[in-house]
Amino acid sequence: MAARTTNRNVHPADVSAISPPPPAAQPATRSRAARPVPATAKKASATPALAPAVEDAGSRTLRRGLQVLDAILAGGRDGLRVVELCRAVGLERATVYRLLATLVDSGYAQPRGRFHYVPGPRLAALVPAGATPNMAVRLQPVLARISAACGDAAFAIVREGALSHCIARQVGTHPVQVLVIQVGTRQPLGVGAAGLALLAALPDAQVESIIAANTPQLAAYGGMTPERMRILVRATRERGWSVIGNHATRGVLAAGMAVRNADGEPVAAISVASTLARMPRERQQLIARAIREALQELLPNGV
Repeated sequence: MAARTTNRNVHPADVSAISPPPPAAQPATRSRAARPVPATAKKASATPALAPAVEDAGSRTLRRGLQVLDAILAGGRDGLRVVELCRAVGLERATVYRLLATLVDSGYAQPRGRFHYVPGPRLAALVPAGATPNMAVRLQPVLARISAACGDAAFAIVREGALSHCIARQVGTHPVQVLVIQVGTRQPLGVGAAGLALLAALPDAQVESIIAANTPQLAAYGGMTPERMRILVRATRERGWSVIGNHATRGVLAAGMAVRNADGEPVAAISVASTLARMPRERQQLIARAIREALQELLPNGV
């Protein structure tokens, strides 16, 4: 059936438009076009074919560099060690060292002491004076405790306007890890479990404002709608923790919980994600309990 459909869509006019004329139709006389092409011209004509591969490699390097930069910014004035940066961005030590060398050389990062890296002079003005400078560092042990307890990947996010921003993650020990987002990933607040937990912890007026701001993008996340988001917010508030599946990533389900500061204000959230088959209701409850206990033991006074 597929072959017949393809044949109907290919018209003779389309084929002839791109086919070269037969040899007999070529003029017998020599023309300028028949002269040999200089080697330099051949080299120049070959350059565009290489451009996409070079661009892809450059984009990948830039994306990794920005992930490292995001992690450094989240570390604030206390800074992060290379081993912490490797865990945060999921890259090998040699790759992180190469990216750090470029960031330091250009002034976007700088070493503090022998082992830590902090924002450089070109970024000093971008670190909010009133923000918690070491949020990612303080949440990393919590993520490690949770991930060790359940074996799956754990994530920490903060709010940026109507978006969630992943600032840290911890890879678990289970053979199949669902790394749905990376450090630096931003998406509409509420389409993921951590973002949903943080959204539900906010006042109603802020919830409605955020849903309204994100409405144009919601459908791209598994057909999410504003009304569906409101239902999930109400369920999260009743349950005390969030659960959401098949929206941010198909075939994945995650559970999350808000993280509060010393004043009781929701400032971050943590989630654990795995496959649908690995997340029955009983296990969702166990994960929620593991998140709650880790926060109570490691951050009893808030983040």
